[in-house]
Amino acid sequence: MLNQLLKKLIKTASGRARFLMAVAGLSVALLLILSAVQIQANYNELLYSKTNQDSVANFLVINKSVTEKTVGATNLSDADIADLKAQPFVDELGVLTPSRFKVAAQSISDQIPFYSDIFFESVPDEFLDVQTADWKWDENVNYIPMIVPNQFLDMYNFGFATSQDLPQLTQDLVKNLPMEIKIKTADGKERYYGKVVGFSDRISSVLVPQTFMDWANARFGTRENTKPSRIVIRTKDPGNPQLTSYLSNHGLTTDADKTRFSKYRQVVDTVVNISWITGALMLLFAVLIFSLFIELTVASCKEEIGLLITLGAAPKQLQRFLMKQFFPPNIIIALVVLLILSVLQWLLQQWLQTQHMYVSAVLSYTTLIAAAVILLVLWMVNRFSINKYIKRNA
Repeated sequence: MLNQLLKKLIKTASGRARFLMAVAGLSVALLLILSAVQIQANYNELLYSKTNQDSVANFLVINKSVTEKTVGATNLSDADIADLKAQPFVDELGVLTPSRFKVAAQSISDQIPFYSDIFFESVPDEFLDVQTADWKWDENVNYIPMIVPNQFLDMYNFGFATSQDLPQLTQDLVKNLPMEIKIKTADGKERYYGKVVGFSDRISSVLVPQTFMDWANARFGTRENTKPSRIVIRTKDPGNPQLTSYLSNHGLTTDADKTRFSKYRQVVDTVVNISWITGALMLLFAVLIFSLFIELTVASCKEEIGLLITLGAAPKQLQRFLMKQFFPPNIIIALVVLLILSVLQWLLQQWLQTQHMYVSAVLSYTTLIAAAVILLVLWMVNRFSINKYIKRNA
């Protein structure tokens, strides 16, 4: 009887329009704040998950910008390299070792004749994007394995070959093309057999094994051991604004295509931060609206509640009843918002997959935790508001 009487009093006092306004405000606020949490989770997954990692873009070859001031002085000092290596956006750093001797390559085949001066560089094997058993060098064998950039083959096929009426070459054909490598020495020229064992999209130079480079520089080098002018780094996020800012401030440059998303990242960061702030403010206002709704509802029937307490109704019994009336709608709102976000997340995952980008099809655990924390806050606000008015009228 007491519960039926209280339910009738609450329904009479609450007002449908006022209740709907409170529900609408809380729903919009929850949708905004949980959307911001899920957007941040998707953002991190797109940037850092292994599924979205780009083995080419995540490696950057860095050198000093060539200007009037740096012409002839583009080598990187030990301090420059150490400072860059210590930056938080650098996961690994490797030095590109240049050859200190002159090299020329010549085709042995009469069908595809060519001769060109070239240059060698070497890099630690962990920075290579070519995995082959042929990538080894033996001092006792007159053979040099090489990795060349795909750009070189494209330039030959679509520039040199078409203009000189020469046949275009496939990767397999180049790998089987006999080649003579001539290294200029003080006593003349040393001849070696060269073979292309792979093609790189990561480093745009002719690469040879580090062991060969160290041996050849010691034996054929015509210049003193100079500082490197290029390094390669591995980074989780080539579009990191901190990375591009560091390079700009230190007169360094890299492939602009790999860092072109830096400006977009700043825009996305701003949008995400705004959504966080907007969602938080909306949630604060929604909590205030809902708590005011509870207070007005209880205040509207305070005389009846006071009379019930006078007649012997326990305050704790009234508190439990009112909590059952006001808190469950919060749970329903949170579940509906999570359902809406789940549908939107699935649609986003389907669309991104067509763009070769991958995020989870289900909501992040951080979004679910955020919803649980918000519900806990709402429970505390509801309980506080109800207890305050019950005690005041008890």
